[in-house]
Amino acid sequence: MKIAAIVENGERENIEFKEFLVEEVHLRDDRRQSLACQMKHRIIMGNGTAVYLIGVTDRGSLKGISRERFQETISVLNCIALEIGAEIVDCNEDVVSDSNDDGNGDGDGNEYVGLVTIKNRIVMKEHILVGSAGHVDHGKSTLIGSLITGMHDDGSGKTSIFLDVQPHEIERGLSADLSYGVYGFRSGKTIHLKNPLNKKEQASLVESAEKLVSFVDTVGHEPWLRTAIRGIVGQKLDYGLLVVAADDGVTRVTKEHLGILLAMDLPTIVAITKTDRVDEGRIAVVEKQLFDLLRIVGKIPLRVKFTSDLHLISNKLSKGVIVPVIQTSSVTRAGLDLLDQLLFQLPKRNFESEKPFQLYIDKIYQIAGAGAGTVVSGSIKQGEVKAGDQLLLGPMVDGDFKSVRVQSIEIHHYRTDQASAGDIVGIALKGVSPKEVGRGMVLCKGNHKAIKVFEAEIFILYHPTRIKKGYEPVVHLETIAEAAVFERLDRDYMMAGQSGRVTLRFKFHPYYIYDGQKFIFREGTSKGIGQVVRVCE
Repeated sequence: MKIAAIVENGERENIEFKEFLVEEVHLRDDRRQSLACQMKHRIIMGNGTAVYLIGVTDRGSLKGISRERFQETISVLNCIALEIGAEIVDCNEDVVSDSNDDGNGDGDGNEYVGLVTIKNRIVMKEHILVGSAGHVDHGKSTLIGSLITGMHDDGSGKTSIFLDVQPHEIERGLSADLSYGVYGFRSGKTIHLKNPLNKKEQASLVESAEKLVSFVDTVGHEPWLRTAIRGIVGQKLDYGLLVVAADDGVTRVTKEHLGILLAMDLPTIVAITKTDRVDEGRIAVVEKQLFDLLRIVGKIPLRVKFTSDLHLISNKLSKGVIVPVIQTSSVTRAGLDLLDQLLFQLPKRNFESEKPFQLYIDKIYQIAGAGAGTVVSGSIKQGEVKAGDQLLLGPMVDGDFKSVRVQSIEIHHYRTDQASAGDIVGIALKGVSPKEVGRGMVLCKGNHKAIKVFEAEIFILYHPTRIKKGYEPVVHLETIAEAAVFERLDRDYMMAGQSGRVTLRFKFHPYYIYDGQKFIFREGTSKGIGQVVRVCE
């Protein structure tokens, strides 16, 4: 019997045992609310599905209940489900005994157990990823904190605390690593988080939203440009959000971050922040700086003031034709509703989920307890992954790939059975220790080979002198950040503003790369962009 097999494993994340429920008792306000909270939790932990076994005691004994009590229990569960936006989609029953009627006239003499499947009626349809960029102290984290909470900032970056979670980040008011934020939409209305640091609240949001917007908040401090590049190059972003403070204007870092966004072909939104600190004349000056800069790089800037323009703008933005510019203030929340609605209308860009699963690892954790073990995180580049999948991880130090199994998957602390291209996920792996895993490794399906040498077409953005054979920049490709040697150039040397074909060799470790991938290379103040054209196995 299927029910007996489930009972043997006991209650777990989305499975609840109930002997019976009585309308007169369990639909009273206090009991109903308690049952509703319990059902919500089971549904969240089961990726939108909860399973109730009825006629089963808390200890897992198949006791069985009469037909009348069985039907009343189903009725109570249905009332609770409807109250939280869910519904009963299936009910299987079994007879556990053929006992005599108990004399109450409430049944047919049989004792029943049942398996009731309850599903959330609200299905998440879309998930877009937005990467922030911009100079330090221009208000990136504060803007995102205000967007995801709906709060007004206090003028000193109060809302940025929801993104800066390390003690030294909070103390200094400066982001030092990538951080993440999420909010969503349901029926066209914004769903804010009261406390974005609350994991259960994040999970509930992911479970209930029809559309999710995840922010990858990068670092604006110039010494940490490497981390900013990792956030833009290493994540499967749909759009870029360039932040420019009205009281400071366009800086060298602003130009550099815009160049990275455009090098990755990311459609970009520009938010002029801190407009509450300056007058209209100053805002106009900064806006002109931005318009001039965007036109230089071949983009069409467009000032956004009215919600009626957003539908046309969102369609053109997703194709990379225009760059909308919105004036905002996290203190007064001016422009934030407009930015909300633009993000709501932006379509998910066409990332392929048909290809085999692939994720470049960004962070590695060791989770104590609960058997989670090694957890890796990143954004899914292509394909789908399910709990229980057997995957390959690598390349390892020797160039081989190791077989691992997916124990569980989370999207912003929401436990799910599967995830697809564009989702930011944490994946618990079985069969590998954290010490064996490194940033830049790939988690994938299918056959993959370790690559150390590759050919690329490059363009040099800036270099003070000449680039020759033996030049050693750091290559940023996906989440890979590795020194690479220029082993061959198609000429004697190259200078800023020139393009050409080069052969590069990763200096220390092999990685999985393939034709068509774009990358950025840096060495001191020297910078360039490139694209892999051929890998040498």
